[in-house]
Amino acid sequence: MDRPWMLYGANGYTGRLILDLAIERGLRPVLAGRSAEKIKPLADKHDLEMRIFDLDEAAKVESNLEGMGAVLHAAGPYSQTSRPMVLGCMATGAHYLDITGEYHVFERIMKVSDKAKAAGVVLLPGVGFDVVPTDCIAAMLKAEMPEANSLELAFGAFGGKGPSVSKGTLKTMIEGAGYGAVIRRNGKIVNVPFTYKTPHVPFKKGAHRCVTLAWGDVSTAYHSTGIENIIVYSVMPVAPIRVMGWLGPIMRIPPVVRFLQSRVEKNMDGPDEESRKTSVTALWGRVKNDQGEQVVITGETRGGYSFTADSSLLALVKVLNGEVEPGSWTPSRAFGKNFVLETDGAHIDPPVRGPFEPLL
Repeated sequence: MDRPWMLYGANGYTGRLILDLAIERGLRPVLAGRSAEKIKPLADKHDLEMRIFDLDEAAKVESNLEGMGAVLHAAGPYSQTSRPMVLGCMATGAHYLDITGEYHVFERIMKVSDKAKAAGVVLLPGVGFDVVPTDCIAAMLKAEMPEANSLELAFGAFGGKGPSVSKGTLKTMIEGAGYGAVIRRNGKIVNVPFTYKTPHVPFKKGAHRCVTLAWGDVSTAYHSTGIENIIVYSVMPVAPIRVMGWLGPIMRIPPVVRFLQSRVEKNMDGPDEESRKTSVTALWGRVKNDQGEQVVITGETRGGYSFTADSSLLALVKVLNGEVEPGSWTPSRAFGKNFVLETDGAHIDPPVRGPFEPLL
């Protein structure tokens, strides 16, 4: 790790968690973001270099990335912010990592792998909770059943009190709420309602009702495993999701989206320290083959935000140490299917093989 690295979006909820853990581990990032008013107190507190720039001008981005070995990008929504940062990184030779869970961002980045290789740059989106645990489980399942033709993944947050998401996460959710969920069917990404499937998923913590999501694994698990039929679920009450579906057309109106996002920006932050310490995420995944067999894997990690700070820094160090070749990668392809087990508190249960059983 001879070259310096940048934490962009250091003042955001997750950015601050990453910064605190980085300092604890003896890492000293260059802090960056759009607002000097928000970045300077953090830089002064930790005696760190800072750079202030937004992402609307390529020349400005490139000049501020000069000399950086890598950027850990923590400022969403990534549908808007990833492309200019990726282009800036490829122009300056800085490796790019982010913590997105937006499937279309993954798809866009995977398409420029050859350009990243030519630039000598690693592009590694999704090095946080989105999508490290589920991507690794997908790779584990593929290894157990190479002939699998379908993949299901699910997760649920348990424990903790108060808000369960940060304002950045909620703003991204608002942006996509009007468009429903997505699945991968026969290799193609297809839009479906959130209530497309609402199964009781048998987590190790018991069966819980889930809904279908527009989750990053619809992209990353496909690139990690080659499985052409993928669906992702999350523990969530069905009734509010149905209401969201009815409001879909309204939630696609830009002024409505901007208004709701502004209210989130003004009125919330994210889970407090106690909630982060006590929350865990239950994981479940299964594959099936044409012979009617299935393999199921369950597991557990720390809550999403604590996990993200840990896994993103683990990934950053590996990239800066030259452990990943240039190109576009998913976490499990970059570091192997057991990468999730390197994070604090993660546990994956042994795979269970048996006859396929439909979820209720």
